[in-house]
Amino acid sequence: MAPAKSQRADSTIIALDAAIKAGQELPDSAFVLLKKIQATAVAEKDQATEGKALQEMGRLCYRLGHYSKALEYYQEAEDIFTTYALKKEQASVANDMGQLHYRNINKMLSKGYHDRALLLYTALRDTTGIAETYGNIGHYYEKLSMYDSAFYFQRLAQQYYLRIDDHEGMAGIYQYLGTIYEDLGQYDSARFYFNSALKLGVGNDKPLSAELINNIGDILRKTGAYNEALPYSHQALAMARTGNNKYQEASACKDIAQIYHLLNNNDSAYYYMEQSRKILLAIYSEENNQQMNFLQTLYNVNKKDHEILTLENKHKVNKILFSGIVVIVILVVIVCLLTISRQRLKISQEKSNSEQKEEVNRSQKEQLDVKSKQLANHTLDIIQRNHFLDDLRVSLTTLVNDEKRDQKKQLQQLVLKINQNVNHEKQWQDFTGIFEQVHQVFFDKLTSRYHGLTNNDVRLLALHKINMGSKDMAMILRISPDSLRVSRYRLRKKLQLPEDVTLYSFTQQL
Repeated sequence: MAPAKSQRADSTIIALDAAIKAGQELPDSAFVLLKKIQATAVAEKDQATEGKALQEMGRLCYRLGHYSKALEYYQEAEDIFTTYALKKEQASVANDMGQLHYRNINKMLSKGYHDRALLLYTALRDTTGIAETYGNIGHYYEKLSMYDSAFYFQRLAQQYYLRIDDHEGMAGIYQYLGTIYEDLGQYDSARFYFNSALKLGVGNDKPLSAELINNIGDILRKTGAYNEALPYSHQALAMARTGNNKYQEASACKDIAQIYHLLNNNDSAYYYMEQSRKILLAIYSEENNQQMNFLQTLYNVNKKDHEILTLENKHKVNKILFSGIVVIVILVVIVCLLTISRQRLKISQEKSNSEQKEEVNRSQKEQLDVKSKQLANHTLDIIQRNHFLDDLRVSLTTLVNDEKRDQKKQLQQLVLKINQNVNHEKQWQDFTGIFEQVHQVFFDKLTSRYHGLTNNDVRLLALHKINMGSKDMAMILRISPDSLRVSRYRLRKKLQLPEDVTLYSFTQQL
């Protein structure tokens, strides 16, 4: 009996490996195969295989964006692994659930799952698992822009991969470190780690090589070495096409287009940017088809399970009519409860998403209100300051015109200093900084539609945008009312405004 059981275990492992490989290209076929493996494992009471099949089904759903279904399969797998004390498998599914919860906007819960995985792998002294989990935690902190913590955990992962001489694992860590340095603008360090990952020999047929070469080209482009960057991006494009890696192919085409644009070769830039766009459209179309096929497979599997269950119930009815009726009633109740439960879960998720959106909108509105108040206060401060300086200048000018010759030179110098500081450019820089935060759309439209405007023109339009009176405008611009009217007239001509359109209405509609 032992040899037969061993053969079944080996065939199950082979089937699982085949399903995992098929999941990359044919997720619907892989799901059907995993479902069969799970059913066989349940019949043979092989809990480890059943849990692994459920975990792989969860990973399939995660990759296709069906997060609620992925969570369901992960939790089922976790329950099995916990019940039968399969600690290594528990740690693996905990890492998967951490990634799922991070993607599903529950970052704090995500960190908890990774910490649980780390405890389990540490207890098992599983070096590979520890390294992988440290890498996940480092990646988690990187996404939160907490780079010190990200560096710390990625280097811990690196130490553990070095212990077991895992080149592919170290290459992944070096890539993450390079990405962090690139985010920080430290391009020399970023290139060093990208090159280090590439030198580990992960293989030209693997997607990581194309991505790393493309990253190096991107670093060179960002540092102005356009001619040096171009061969790297072309090499990444060729590798991506050879490996049929559409994502990297689109990325390489986009980077090549950017380089050609910087080299003023816009024809080539347009060609590669168009290639990138077409590839991305093909990717999205293929992903949509995969999701549709996967949903159809889910429906067919559930339908088949339901049909099998119905046939079994009919056989029972033939034997014991009363028992059959009871079973049918129970099944109907269960189906109803499951449906209600799923609907509640869906409603709960929609409510949670709605509350999160409302919270974001409320926060953005509060920030905008604060900036608007800052803009109003800053404008008022400028006006009050200029009023004060004008009064002071008049008083000092009066003193200068007096017959007291011994004070005249000092007073003239003081008047000169005041005149030099009335229109200090920092006031306008502060005003413009706050104004752009409050009215970013206004500035974007203005600069994109009207290219011949001077700084004074933009300032005059900004003051109209906040509905400032003519007297205050003249004061803040340090010009006379007549000069203000002339400036308005010239600005209207530049903007080619009809007579019935005022500058105020123009700025409010822009």
